[in-house]
Amino acid sequence: MKYVRIERPEPRVAIVRLDRPDRINALSPTLVTDLKTAFATLDRERDLRAIVLTGEGRGFCSGADLSGDADFAPDAEGRGPVGLVYRSQEHLAELILAIHECEKPVIAAVHGAAVGGGLALALACDLRVADESARFGSVFIKVGLSSADVGTSYLLPRLVGPTRAAELMLTGRHFTAADADAYGLLNARTPAGGHVPAALDLARAIAANSEYGVWMTKKGLWSGIGATSLRQQLELENRTQVLGTFTGNMTEAAAAFREHRAPTWSDM
Repeated sequence: MKYVRIERPEPRVAIVRLDRPDRINALSPTLVTDLKTAFATLDRERDLRAIVLTGEGRGFCSGADLSGDADFAPDAEGRGPVGLVYRSQEHLAELILAIHECEKPVIAAVHGAAVGGGLALALACDLRVADESARFGSVFIKVGLSSADVGTSYLLPRLVGPTRAAELMLTGRHFTAADADAYGLLNARTPAGGHVPAALDLARAIAANSEYGVWMTKKGLWSGIGATSLRQQLELENRTQVLGTFTGNMTEAAAAFREHRAPTWSDM
């Protein structure tokens, strides 16, 4: 991959690092392809429990690449104006889905700029931490487009509420890590440079749990957010818990409690 690195800082945890620092990790089609490849690689990796997504250099991600370089999304080159733009838009939307639907919990570790598509990347993650240098913004509206782009109109209202989301999307204003924390967007806010260690702390806490528990908790959480009724979600929860008893991990957890030790989980 040209613009993305996968790092293995410790067992069961991976870091996906955007590595285009000269453009503050702007989302060129090639970088998007690399990110999709990284998440496809990690999605079904059995021993992996959590992923940290972060950026190299001065910021997390400055959004869409507006440089005009000759870089095309798959199946976009040689098309007319509508086909070219539409395939490019789909390419980026597919990345948001790849992150959000990854079976492993994904933690955004943000510093510097996380605007436009960079904000969308952070929103697509399950958890977010940021250091004090972080600056966020739903800035699509500032280039004459809609702020309802690449998942922002779905995810931001669910994370900060519709009233605050409406303000941020309609004004396009930048907001700080302190603002993001106050809006409920962050799981942790750190001093400068502390974003990746804080994200790894969260990843480590997740990785201490069983494969089945982590997998089904992420699925159940987002299913619950989209559920149309409590009864609908309870039916899913019932089946998930019954199925989980067949892993043997509940019995192991009880034994570990009695023996005053950490459980040894069975993988699926």
